[in-house]
Amino acid sequence: MTVHVVLLQPVIALIAGILILLIPKLLRYLVALYLIIVGLTGIWPHLFR
Repeated sequence: MTVHVVLLQPVIALIAGILILLIPKLLRYLVALYLIIVGLTGIWPHLFR
């Protein structure tokens, strides 16, 4: 089973949104983690060319 980033991003955003509603202090950590993951997945294919 392969999971594409296009499918994974909305799922992560949904989970993060629910967690932010439940625990608002998590906002900065979830946003930072999400941005790091999206950034790494964006540059990963270009690192080994």
